[in-house]
Amino acid sequence: MHGSDLDLMVEKYHRALDAFITGDSELQKKLFSKREDVTLANPLGPPARGRNAVEQTMDRAASQLRQGEPISFERISGYTGTELAYIVEIERARAKVGGSDEVSPIPLRVTTIFRWEDGEWKVLHRHADPILSPRPIESIVQA
Repeated sequence: MHGSDLDLMVEKYHRALDAFITGDSELQKKLFSKREDVTLANPLGPPARGRNAVEQTMDRAASQLRQGEPISFERISGYTGTELAYIVEIERARAKVGGSDEVSPIPLRVTTIFRWEDGEWKVLHRHADPILSPRPIESIVQA
């Protein structure tokens, strides 16, 4: 099992997210899989697949954040297997978003899937969205 290695990876991942909310995507990019089946589904658009698309999506999102404050992480669930692992967390950050001069809260519900690659854990998939409270079924209908 690679459980202790995953704990170290999650620590690095959290530090990279702290940098991300200041507008720096470089640390996070290093932790994602280099393989072409890597995916990212952030709250700003459709899922990205493939290394280049994922990096472009990260850069676009990070460019809209500045003066972020460290994120708190609330672990909801997780599992570590021999080749795959996942965590489900609530991430809570504050940052200046877009053109705003106000520091705003940014709470996200996040699922991250890790894969054991070449002797270390890498992020295979990240899905984040702002849904943190119950919503009516009608909220899924697009007008």
